[in-house]
Amino acid sequence: MKQLKFEHQYAKDIIVGLRRTTLRIDDKDIRIGERVQLIDKTSSNKPQEWEVPGELIVNGIQEFRLGNIPLQLVVDAEIGDADKGKLYAFLRRFYGEYINDETIIKLINFEFEPYAQAVPYLIKKEMAKGEKLEKAVLYADGGSRGNPGPSAAGFVIQDMTGVVIESWNKYLGITTNNQAEYHALVAGLEWCKQRDVREVIVRLDSLLVVNQMKGIFKVKNRELWTLYETAKKYQATFRKISFTHVPRELNKQADAEVNKALDAISGKDVVQ
Repeated sequence: MKQLKFEHQYAKDIIVGLRRTTLRIDDKDIRIGERVQLIDKTSSNKPQEWEVPGELIVNGIQEFRLGNIPLQLVVDAEIGDADKGKLYAFLRRFYGEYINDETIIKLINFEFEPYAQAVPYLIKKEMAKGEKLEKAVLYADGGSRGNPGPSAAGFVIQDMTGVVIESWNKYLGITTNNQAEYHALVAGLEWCKQRDVREVIVRLDSLLVVNQMKGIFKVKNRELWTLYETAKKYQATFRKISFTHVPRELNKQADAEVNKALDAISGKDVVQ
């Protein structure tokens, strides 16, 4: 999902309904009708502390040459003051000294839709071409709003320093919680296998799935058997793999991916 980042105070104003516009030059090809994540830069120089409190539904885009933008629009956007000098100084802070009267700028209008609880901002590491990830941590989660009910799976891959390498989610249709948990695990193991990861540390908040993968519990549910067998086949391909049960609060990033997929279908707030 595309994202728009805001300074903390401006993000707070959006959340309480005081702001519904933003001025952008690098708009990431955002279009009317799109949903984009609001990134609250809670601490400007510490991205690891940033949060995602919800999504912006884009309902209007106006394009101007900077020298021709009606200054009254600036009051409702970032600047808060209809002053051309302050506008240019503000934009140069983010986009550099090349800003001039001919620069194309877009005024994006939106409505804010909050999550029930803010989720952490994921800092992804871009891997260089040919770079291999020998060892990885896989956080996987699945959830169903109803059991069975609309379900989704999600996973997050981290390197051994805790930096996020990949995040993924998928809406599954109507399934059970346990089926969704296995779909997430299988998808995460498949990602690791395709990228030649040799050692995988799997962390799940489903004690049932962890104990079944360890061979402590038998799989008695027929609907889980195929998914379990697929997971076991992937398990056998790694040089080393471990399964650890973690509390739900330590699996928030994967849980957030699940809720993103469910929200995209239902249009409802995130359920934690």
